[in-house]
Amino acid sequence: MNHRQHPIAVVGATGQQGSSVIEALLEQRHAVRALVRDPESAGARALTARGVEVVAADQEDGASLQRGLTEVSALFFMTTFAGSDGPDGEVRRGLTVADAAARAGVPHVVYSSVGGAERGTGIPHFESKYEVERRLRDVVPVRFVRPTFFMENLAPQLADSGSGELVLRLPLAGDVPLQMIAVRDVGAAAARLLLGPDAIDGDAIELGGDELTLAQVAERTAEALGRPTRYEALPLEVLGDDEDLRAMFRWFGTVPAYQADFGLTRRLVPEVQDFALWVTAQSGVRASV
Repeated sequence: MNHRQHPIAVVGATGQQGSSVIEALLEQRHAVRALVRDPESAGARALTARGVEVVAADQEDGASLQRGLTEVSALFFMTTFAGSDGPDGEVRRGLTVADAAARAGVPHVVYSSVGGAERGTGIPHFESKYEVERRLRDVVPVRFVRPTFFMENLAPQLADSGSGELVLRLPLAGDVPLQMIAVRDVGAAAARLLLGPDAIDGDAIELGGDELTLAQVAERTAEALGRPTRYEALPLEVLGDDEDLRAMFRWFGTVPAYQADFGLTRRLVPEVQDFALWVTAQSGVRASV
């Protein structure tokens, strides 16, 4: 089948990952259909202005998804545990998308899960993504991208506009290596697999662009921003009674936690960013605003 006969569908098209996938597909001049809850939102209108077909669909509404997924060449989607129903809601929405894709006869799906999902971490929002993975394997041809820690998780702390020392803080020891990836590169990898699922052997890749301790993250940040930066480890107690996040940060401290295939990531995304490149780009974005 010629991939260019029909658009590639992206669910969650106005979010960070969905936007990065669309950006990569548009760079390849591929037709894109964005499935969004509100086609009149500012994000959706911006997509329309760029030539993206925008269709109303909701991850809670299988019928709307099935209509939106008719006559597409592939589908990208992700799920989130944000919201009052947490990982249970994530599973429900993920299964709804998977089943709608199967009913619509989508030829190929790329699902963004999480690094370690298949390794029985016990982290609720990792286990929920693996449950979605299992349903997808049962009902559609699928490839999984499993990102490691998003560099963007650090962006709010880097946005400190003061001129003095910058202090980065997470509930993780400063000498523990942490694998990470930029959202832009997750989108590029997913787009590569949407266009050519045989770019990897097997059905999954754990994505990583760098591996640094958080003390090294502070060093790279200081070099990139030209500003004194240090890392300060926080106790797990700062997470309060959030057992999901507590489980995740405990897992981060158990090396190896993430197990990215850096070589395969670079083959899929030759220009994959390390942290130094990413943080330098962030400083450029802030300077231009």
